[in-house]
Amino acid sequence: MPFYSAHDGTRLAYHVAGDGDPLICLPGGPMQDSTYLGDLGGLPEHRRLILTDPRGTGDSAEPADPGTYRCDRLVADVEALREHLGLDRIDLLGHSAGANLAVLYATRHPHRVARLLLIAPSTKAVDLEPTPQARMEAAELRAGEPWFPEAFAALREIQAGNATADTWAAVDPFVFGRWDEAARQFQTLCDRRRNAEAAAVYGGPGAYDPEATRAALARFGAPVLLLAGELDLNTIPGVAAEYAALFPRAELVVQRGAGHFPWLDDPGRFAAAVTAFLGRTG
Repeated sequence: MPFYSAHDGTRLAYHVAGDGDPLICLPGGPMQDSTYLGDLGGLPEHRRLILTDPRGTGDSAEPADPGTYRCDRLVADVEALREHLGLDRIDLLGHSAGANLAVLYATRHPHRVARLLLIAPSTKAVDLEPTPQARMEAAELRAGEPWFPEAFAALREIQAGNATADTWAAVDPFVFGRWDEAARQFQTLCDRRRNAEAAAVYGGPGAYDPEATRAALARFGAPVLLLAGELDLNTIPGVAAEYAALFPRAELVVQRGAGHFPWLDDPGRFAAAVTAFLGRTG
């Protein structure tokens, strides 16, 4: 397994799958290792995936300074990886909370990004959130599911400010296209491989400056793919469309029947959308 050294000396790991031009992939969580990304729907057949383990997760070392878990400070780790790989410009993919890091890297080093791919992105870095009503309406699209009554009641409690560990667990089905045994096992994997201490720091005070980020994205010239799941309650399609509108050259794809992990719901459709984007902008 390859490693590289961050600018502060922390030993960081990444995993490689496939051949061809590299695609650097930043996992979400926040602060979860790259295991849950798998092969991203078979993308190694088309590209060489560089799957990163953020500091303090997976095979990467914990830093001496826990403050470096903050999203804006992790930008330096992405830049150190680019330097380690000897790449002048990179194709950069961020999933969920990892999209915040990808966007901050793109605003700080715009000349280093050839293509930017935001998959079911968190929108914290640009301060975009759906209204409570919009989120509830999106949830009601799943009313025919057997798990819906309990999950919808839990969502109401969260919206009312009564969030607990149990209510958050009860709404898990809303981020999957299918809530079956495979999805349950996948959720358990994600929960076990997340660094909770680091996650608490990731989006802490000072991590984001949405006004400055939006201004920088308005000047960002590289092509952008923003892919959202039709059924994802985390990043609903309406908010994904608002996000795409912040970029001069963004393409929005809403994957039908997909949730927050679209490569699980339809690997072929997901891989086709990503490779088509990379091919059009190559």
